Amino acid sequence: MALTESNMLPIGTLAPEFILLDTISDKLLSINDLCSDKATVIMFICNHCPYVIHVKNEIVKLAQDYQPKGVSFIAISSNDVEKYPQDGPEPMKVFAQESGFTFPYLYDETQVVARAYDAACTPDFYIFDGKKQLKYRGRLDDSRPRVENPKPVTGSDLRGALNALLSNQMISEIQYPSMGCNIKWK
Repeated sequence: MALTESNMLPIGTLAPEFILLDTISDKLLSINDLCSDKATVIMFICNHCPYVIHVKNEIVKLAQDYQPKGVSFIAISSNDVEKYPQDGPEPMKVFAQESGFTFPYLYDETQVVARAYDAACTPDFYIFDGKKQLKYRGRLDDSRPRVENPKPVTGSDLRGALNALLSNQMISEIQYPSMGCNIKWK
């Protein structure tokens, strides 16, 4: 596992278009099918990364807290499944069901979508407004899956950005990169 930081896509970037397989419903879904007119959280995750596993329950809680407020959540896995078969579509479906995902978990087989978003690590988080403009990118919070860092998983950074966006307030310009396992490129 190589510890990697987000690339921090420029604020204001329009969400790149995509059509990907949702491993939960077995349907092809586009960003236009999934985006909200209020806010959309796009996250690059995978099944095996200890950083994703560390925050998985908070991701589910965030979706439960903010979906009723009109926020869409989209998870995408872009890892090379030849080298990491545990991140393939069938294991993704099982992972999503066992984790209680209430949002699609999309498979980026060609890795074109991860490259379009300049995603670098898992987890990597992005928040887009109702016009699909990037308003936040970076970390969930400052917790890490290490014993020497006992900070609780709160989702505070992502929650703060969502709360500001939903109440038409400025999102802090101070945004910290996410950190996790590097995306497993082909």
